[in-house]
Amino acid sequence: MLSNFNKLILVIFSTLCFSFHSEAQSQPERFIDASLGFGYSFPFDEVDIMGSGFYAEGEYVLRYSKWIDFRPYAGLILATSNDSDAQLAQFGFKSTAQAFMVGGKVRLTFPIPWIAPYLEGGLGASLGSFETITPFTNVKKSGLTPHIPISIGLKIGRKHRFDFSFSYYFHPSAEQFTGSAAFGFSFPLSQNQTKKV
Repeated sequence: MLSNFNKLILVIFSTLCFSFHSEAQSQPERFIDASLGFGYSFPFDEVDIMGSGFYAEGEYVLRYSKWIDFRPYAGLILATSNDSDAQLAQFGFKSTAQAFMVGGKVRLTFPIPWIAPYLEGGLGASLGSFETITPFTNVKKSGLTPHIPISIGLKIGRKHRFDFSFSYYFHPSAEQFTGSAAFGFSFPLSQNQTKKV
């Protein structure tokens, strides 16, 4: 006998599978998403040290349903140390990142009209340099390193063409994470999709 909790999980799982299957298309819709915003760099240590600067990213979107899409991406993060705190600067504490990032993400969207929240995650790699210097860490890393992207955001507008997001890229080998607060715009790659989106 299945417990009530197991029955509830089974119903939710079946509903989600049916939703994905019923909305899936033989040919996915294709879009380009472009985002610009503020970039940040923080050490894993719980200290008041950060870098700030510029963030940009472009994504090639393959949408299989209103719920799920796949996103190969390429981006740039340029975050330098904030020297406003003289004491931190005196000891050379910093968290910086200058890197080109590539990878792939999966986005799960809750297709609510006008404002659709989403979550996404994936795997990627960064090519560039990172410095994480705190009272507990001293890491200088350059070259090709792995990262893990995680984002939350909102798709905005009648056709969900605009986007506001918080993105985080965890760089374990540099013992820091970079992040962004960014605005984006999405445009379809065919005229047929323009009418549907």
